Amino acid sequence: MNIKDLAILRWLQQDGSLSMDDLADRVALSKTAVWRRVRRLEQDKVIKKRIAIIDQKAVGFGVTVFALIHTNQHSDKWYNKFSSAVLSIPEILEVHRASGDVDYVLRIVAKDMDDYDRVYRQLIRKCDFSDISSTFVMESIKQTTELPL
Repeated sequence: MNIKDLAILRWLQQDGSLSMDDLADRVALSKTAVWRRVRRLEQDKVIKKRIAIIDQKAVGFGVTVFALIHTNQHSDKWYNKFSSAVLSIPEILEVHRASGDVDYVLRIVAKDMDDYDRVYRQLIRKCDFSDISSTFVMESIKQTTELPL
């Protein structure tokens, strides 16, 4: 990846809606050259998709929860059931398999505590866990999707 590609990626991380003309001006390349580079970055799956980042509170999701999951089951059957379960619950935004004391970390959004309880119950009905611990976010000091390129 060269310096121009990195510059394109930096600008697109800040504003994915930039036109090719604006992007070309910012990285000092022709519109055609930028278009070709962006297209290649998309084909190579460096750019996965262009999205809008929405303020979750503005659309009614006032609670963010990190659920820490412990399991004593590590079979393919259990993993497939777990994967299917978390993929089927739209409020679960992220799922990470982790090392150390916790097996999985989930980032979940909910409208309020009752809504989180609904999501929690839905998850535990679908999978067996040895323990789930929930941590509620009180304040988000830093939250970004921008990689430090």
